[in-house]
Amino acid sequence: MDNQGTSRTARRTQNDMVRKQPQDPRPPRKRRKLWRWVFMIIIILILVLGAVFAKALSNVHKSVDNMQRSANITKARDVKQVIKDGKPFSVLVLGTDTGALRRDRTGLTDSMMLITINPKSKTTTMMSIPRDIMMAISGAENTFPQKLNAAFPIAGVGAAMLTLQNYLNVPIDFYVLANMGGLEKLIDQVGGVKVASPLTFTYTPEADTTPETYKFVKGQEQFEYAKDGKNFKTFTTMNGNAALSFSRMRYDDPQGDYGRQLRQRLVLKALLKKSASISTLFNSKFMASISKNVETDMNYNEMMNVGKKYMSATKHQESDYLHGVGDMYDGVSYQMVPESEKQRVTNKLRESLALTSKKTGTQFGSAVPSLSYGVAETNLNTINETLDPQ
Repeated sequence: MDNQGTSRTARRTQNDMVRKQPQDPRPPRKRRKLWRWVFMIIIILILVLGAVFAKALSNVHKSVDNMQRSANITKARDVKQVIKDGKPFSVLVLGTDTGALRRDRTGLTDSMMLITINPKSKTTTMMSIPRDIMMAISGAENTFPQKLNAAFPIAGVGAAMLTLQNYLNVPIDFYVLANMGGLEKLIDQVGGVKVASPLTFTYTPEADTTPETYKFVKGQEQFEYAKDGKNFKTFTTMNGNAALSFSRMRYDDPQGDYGRQLRQRLVLKALLKKSASISTLFNSKFMASISKNVETDMNYNEMMNVGKKYMSATKHQESDYLHGVGDMYDGVSYQMVPESEKQRVTNKLRESLALTSKKTGTQFGSAVPSLSYGVAETNLNTINETLDPQ
């Protein structure tokens, strides 16, 4: 086998370790308000900080300290000064499967959103990012091609930040990393939630290991559960496992991933409603649960400033999506984003940050090894010529 064939085989073996994931259907272009659970955890934290002036500061401070983890990168700008001055800032929100439904592997970041918060326009802009975009991971370019969601397990959260920042030419000031297992624990901490299902469906979370089954009915909070898959009992309040199962099903939803996001939003709204009481916000177990399942490089003082200066920005939300096109490369399905779409998203995000317009970032987020560049570039150029004719 020649050197090029050997290299391609080695890449495929290495890549298969992190990217054997089913491809989600792309949601429709017109987006509604997109309340993903990871963003709602941020809102919960801000609400906590908005109330700390009246209650136990030390408990919140300790929880925030436990959440803090450096991204170990040099930021594109002085983020401490940005927050101190009350200027618009950005947060990359990453959601993993770690700890959810008895999963114990290192989580791919299958939920990714770049959020900008502008207190002057009183607007929060949420830009969903496809997990399957072909990328050259910052600091791990020799593994090209990779999917964007593999940046975290391959090279850490800092690599995910830098890769996307280079890709869109938009500064990323902070990150928040949370896992679905954390959502399950938070719901249990507040005593469960009540949610009316938007559709009728049956779901077995881990069909290969256990027959436990849920049955949800359109328009009803009431649902059925059978641990053995046969003897069903009726419930009206979802515990963490039930809510996670309700919000996770995708393949039987006629709206695909978009339908799943809708159910996630319903669960999050119910969780926020239960979490908004002072007694819950300052419940030591509740705060401990957040601190164990959320990581961020935003420190306590920065969160305090966000709580004081940026609450008005949560009143108006704008949701959007970076739209890619499915493409095969070396036997693996990726998302390729046309240049005009990248530029549109770059323009919107930079405007939301009150920054001057600039050309969008690099094609693949980082430098690509010359041996691998040709075919990927040709595929992307073909997509650009098809969708963006001159």
